[in-house]
Amino acid sequence: AYRGGVVGTLMSNLGLELAVQALGLPFVRAKVGDRHVYEALMQHGWLYGGESSGHILCLDRSGTGDGIVSALQVVASMHRRGEPLGSLHQMVVKYPQLMLNVPLDRKVNLDGLDEVWRRVAEIERDFDGRGRVVLRASGTEPLVRVMVESDDDARTRKAAEELAELVRCAVAAA
Repeated sequence: AYRGGVVGTLMSNLGLELAVQALGLPFVRAKVGDRHVYEALMQHGWLYGGESSGHILCLDRSGTGDGIVSALQVVASMHRRGEPLGSLHQMVVKYPQLMLNVPLDRKVNLDGLDEVWRRVAEIERDFDGRGRVVLRASGTEPLVRVMVESDDDARTRKAAEELAELVRCAVAAA
């Protein structure tokens, strides 16, 4: 049995993290990008990781992300377990996730937006382990990505919209 862990990214769905942990395996998040996933795998000495985009690394089979290798891993798991794909898919309950892009008139440093970060902390405290928030400034354009996920779609949407507006106002006032 595999004794390592799994690496996802900041954007990996919370349902994946909980499913991996339910299997008794550790789960860590790397920055977005398969290069960062690879580096985290090397750092921990683990074999499996990937991104929501579908870049999946199975380092015991290939040194890079390979869709065919990933598909064969799934087929092998189905064969070992004697279960169809649908039952494997049910192991991961995806949380409602909403990403809002907040266009700005200039690039910003999120570290200086104390009011925004206070509200993020409050929202995450209210989620009580059943949701999370990620704020990321785009590296290529003047916008901030607000990602919220929780076990409740309405709560997810409300929190994302509130934070997007708060980011807009905080940047305008800065």
